[in-house]
Amino acid sequence: MTLLCHFLYFYGTMKGLFRIILLLVVFSSAVKSSAQNNAYGIDDECYALFQRVESLAGGESDEEFDLVNDSLLQTALAKNDNKAQVIYYVERLKHINKGTIETESRVLKAFEELKTIALTYGYKQYYYYAYELTQNFYYNNGKPNTSIELLQEMQTYAIEQNDAYGMWHSSRYMVSLYTAMSDFVTAKKYILEGIKVYNETDDPTVRRQSIANAYCDLSNTYPVLSDSMRIYINKAYEVSMNHTDTVRCNYYMAVIAALDKDVNKYRELRDRCLADGQLRLISVTARNMFHLIDEIIEGTINNKDLDSIEALSKIREMKFVVNIAELYGYENAAFRLEKRLMELMEANFANFNQINMAEFDAKMGNKVLTADLEQTSQQLARTTLTLTIIVTVVLLGLLAFSYSQVIGLRRRRIRDQKMINELTAANRKAEIANAAKTRFVQNMSHEVRTPLNAIVGFSQLLSLPDDVLSPEEKKEFSNHIMNNTKILIMLLEDILNTTDMDKGQYKITYDEGEVHYICRAAITSSEHRLHSGVEMLYEPESEDPFTFRTDPQRVQQILINLLTNACKHTSKGRIVLSSSLKAKPDYVTFTVTDTGPGIPADQAEIIFDRFTKLNGFVQGTGLGLSICREIATLMGANVYLDTKYTDGGARFVFEVPIVPPVESKSELTAQE
Repeated sequence: MTLLCHFLYFYGTMKGLFRIILLLVVFSSAVKSSAQNNAYGIDDECYALFQRVESLAGGESDEEFDLVNDSLLQTALAKNDNKAQVIYYVERLKHINKGTIETESRVLKAFEELKTIALTYGYKQYYYYAYELTQNFYYNNGKPNTSIELLQEMQTYAIEQNDAYGMWHSSRYMVSLYTAMSDFVTAKKYILEGIKVYNETDDPTVRRQSIANAYCDLSNTYPVLSDSMRIYINKAYEVSMNHTDTVRCNYYMAVIAALDKDVNKYRELRDRCLADGQLRLISVTARNMFHLIDEIIEGTINNKDLDSIEALSKIREMKFVVNIAELYGYENAAFRLEKRLMELMEANFANFNQINMAEFDAKMGNKVLTADLEQTSQQLARTTLTLTIIVTVVLLGLLAFSYSQVIGLRRRRIRDQKMINELTAANRKAEIANAAKTRFVQNMSHEVRTPLNAIVGFSQLLSLPDDVLSPEEKKEFSNHIMNNTKILIMLLEDILNTTDMDKGQYKITYDEGEVHYICRAAITSSEHRLHSGVEMLYEPESEDPFTFRTDPQRVQQILINLLTNACKHTSKGRIVLSSSLKAKPDYVTFTVTDTGPGIPADQAEIIFDRFTKLNGFVQGTGLGLSICREIATLMGANVYLDTKYTDGGARFVFEVPIVPPVESKSELTAQE
């Protein structure tokens, strides 16, 4: 490896006499010392050159950077400083990866060289740092999927090596990546993995990291008004290790105080944050957020302030402001803010799908390769026939040579045919996926357009002069707008849940759940979807409370889907949610009964297929019942249509085991 480094250095310096002279000047100007009095623990002369290289990294002058960095390598070789040699490769990769995608080949070469020398000299932190730098290059150049693949490769290596340092950092990088894409469901998975590694390792490098930051990230994956958000912020405050952690916790606790309408506490914590210079490290737009919250609390918010929501860089901060506006009674302001938030979320979703489609189109290019391979196969067949004829007329001495050539060609033909078959199968799968994508896009275009048209229509009515509409009509139109906004959010959540299930990233987390509380919470979340004149009731078999171990959030999610489905199809009468411990031994049995048109018995299983809708005029993606069935299966539960119910309408049954399936060790650790 030392000989390789010498070769790379002398190759880089063979660019002319001027380059050599300038290199010697830079080298002679470095501070000469054999001590190691710096944070990196390298030779001080190397450290002085390193600082110079850092100031030039990413600059426009490649030649000046290369000269100083080559000087760092020469000095490191002369001092026999292995770590300084590794830093030379680090700086080179940092400098190259700031370019465009056209520099990809150079980046990948520098990436492999840094990994090799880092492992050779035993500096594993720089091995993982190579992955961080390279995935940043792909993400900044519009290839997030390639970034994810690199980080997964890094995580796989760390797991194989049982390296806590690599597992911790790969999970943190994944969290940053998925948070930037607003995919908080996937981000939560990697946050929990990182917390698990941190709690189980004795690695001093990992233990020096800020676990408080991970708990703050975990709080961001829960709804703004949920208890889980508060629990994890308090946990972060308990494990704070430094001043930055304290500022971050004060930032979140100020928002929680505003949500609790504790104005004095909010102002105290807000002032602490604003007076601290490190607030910008937590959020560059925190001051804008606090300004909007102040305007809401003081009742002075106006249209100009609402437009400043775009100055918030985080979707989470927008959600904070929307919820605070609703709590303080500013429904119109909350609607405008939530509309802007929906636009940003839809834009992120569309951008991510566009990237995926671009990769899909690239894969479709395999068809051209298949055609080329078929032509090659025909040429090989003709060549084989020609060689067979030649073998019969050539001299006996060439017979063995000709025969060996034919055998070789036949083997290549078999290999090429195998490749053709594999590519044909892959293309067939791609065509099926493309057809499914087309159906899905057509369905979603209709489903999204309906509430959007309602929102636009009622918004136009609200923009009429004040004397045209009565206050009652304005309130009614505002309610229609808010309801259709929630429908849009539900459509996006159905899509995200389905995506997580397809990736195998949808996890069940067991905890204690109380039957009556879960049912009443589900009704509260669903009753706004009721048609006029329809009532929704909860009729338990027994009023006595009953607590069992399950995933309360998933149980409530399935009940909300069933109740929402009943609301769509019930225009009169009532919807009844009931619970029983006797209907099926060892299970809690929930039923949702409506007075709608009912469902034919021969459709009892078809309705649980994705994108299946018996009534095309009813709002929905056709994913709700499919999601219910898949979540129930993960929990060891059952959900089905009761085909024996004949009293008018439909009845869905949801059976949840009182004693859940055996929980894996990783799930128990994450829950703790």
